[in-house]
Amino acid sequence: MASIKVKFRRSSANSNPNAEGTIYYQVIHDRKVRQLRTSYRITNSEWDERRHTLSFAGRTSADRTRVLHEIKRKMRSDIERIHKIVKRLDDLDYPYSSDDIVDNYREYCREYSLFNFIGSVSRKLNDRGKTRTSGTYNATLNSFKRFRGDVDIMLDDIDSEIIEAYEAFLIGSGVTYNTSSFYMRILRATYNRAVDSEAIIDRRPFRHVYTGIDRTIKRALPVETIRRLKDLDLSGRPNLDYARDMFILSFALRGMSFIDMAYLRKSDLSNGYLTYTRRKTGRRLTIQWTKEMQEILQKYPENPTPYLLPILNSPKSCTVNTYRTISARINRNLKHISPELGITIPLTLYVARHSWASAARKIGVPISVISEGMGHENESTTRIYLASLDTSAIDNANMMILKSIGERSCTQSCNAR
Repeated sequence: MASIKVKFRRSSANSNPNAEGTIYYQVIHDRKVRQLRTSYRITNSEWDERRHTLSFAGRTSADRTRVLHEIKRKMRSDIERIHKIVKRLDDLDYPYSSDDIVDNYREYCREYSLFNFIGSVSRKLNDRGKTRTSGTYNATLNSFKRFRGDVDIMLDDIDSEIIEAYEAFLIGSGVTYNTSSFYMRILRATYNRAVDSEAIIDRRPFRHVYTGIDRTIKRALPVETIRRLKDLDLSGRPNLDYARDMFILSFALRGMSFIDMAYLRKSDLSNGYLTYTRRKTGRRLTIQWTKEMQEILQKYPENPTPYLLPILNSPKSCTVNTYRTISARINRNLKHISPELGITIPLTLYVARHSWASAARKIGVPISVISEGMGHENESTTRIYLASLDTSAIDNANMMILKSIGERSCTQSCNAR
């Protein structure tokens, strides 16, 4: 059976009680001794040689006492991890050495630190083509790094106190509860992955923080405002004109998300219908192509790439990062248009999606048709209504909406040039 001892390597200046030394662990198995170094540094006077532990004797300041207690807590967690690794090796009923214990411990610390683990999850999602979901994990990681001051933490060290402190940090930095909840849900999903792999025991650290979704401020524009936006003269301001065109096109395309618009291919448009696959859900959707959609397309030079719309125009720039840059630029320009419309809602591409759904609901389109038209994943509350809908029912709904802002459907095929 292996034994683990906590040791202290004193500073070379032994006579100086304030000189700093380093704590390390001694792993002994089959009479072979190996060492595990730590980053914990304490002074010579803060070590109790007889008891092999930290000493709180003397006139230690309150701040230093807190530091020593935190080091002691980390040491206790480290020793527990080493014992778990020893138990796992014992259960294998196969000979192992002290080197195996040390190697397994180091591998565990690399794999199951929060920063490394969430980074690994993000990379795997990206490799599977789920770039947007991967991005949410990266955003959560960056947020948690700011909270921690870029100091990593082991997943099995995460407790409710740390998570509550993180929530307080988020709210204190001015984010909404929905944004805080978003980060918490991603963090919880990461934590649960580690629990499912049996790498850690579930300590239920998220039980006291908010992980729901509050009703957000209404972001949909009425049809009358969409019409005024469509008719706005922006001919002398090409950047704003382009941003407005992309907004109107998103609205006309049943609130199509901008990432789906960016990656539409010329081959997706045939015989007056646009057929594409939603990147988020993988659902296949078909939309009737209208004359007004074609007019917007013809305002711009033909895209030299296989993509249909004037978004990703260079073969060298057809990347996710380019799409995000363009999206951010359009949203920035759209916000400059808001005052001209006399609206307080910050105009963004996402508002187009909300607005289409709101317009459809207002004219009595069934929720099931709206859900199908926008390519939403079937939720439990709408699944019973979502039979296999005829595409014409959705197109009729779209025509009703477009007619209200002066759109006209194509009477003949409007194929891409």
